[in-house]
Amino acid sequence: MPKPHKYDDRKSAAQRGYGYKWQKSREGFLKNHPLCVDHEARGQVVAATVVDHIVPHRGDMNLFWDRNNWQSLCSHCHDSHKQRLEKSGIDTGCDLTGKPTDINHHWNR
Repeated sequence: MPKPHKYDDRKSAAQRGYGYKWQKSREGFLKNHPLCVDHEARGQVVAATVVDHIVPHRGDMNLFWDRNNWQSLCSHCHDSHKQRLEKSGIDTGCDLTGKPTDINHHWNR
């Protein structure tokens, strides 16, 4: 018998807070913060499409709605290195010279 996927019992997006109110708030935040903060930090201009929770809220609705915990990212940054950072604790990005941006990376020691 196949093992159930870890997200099988996960609540729907709306149940996790990503309903109409979130969509309107997200739209306004992106209008005011239209650029990907990760690309901006590397001197690049890339449009943001995702409002990311800097500190994962993990169901904490106070943290979910705390706009100081929001940042604008492009979908590539959110779906690739931001997800890896949350899972591994290591930021895999680098600056334009190729130097890792994670201060804890062994190349920065």
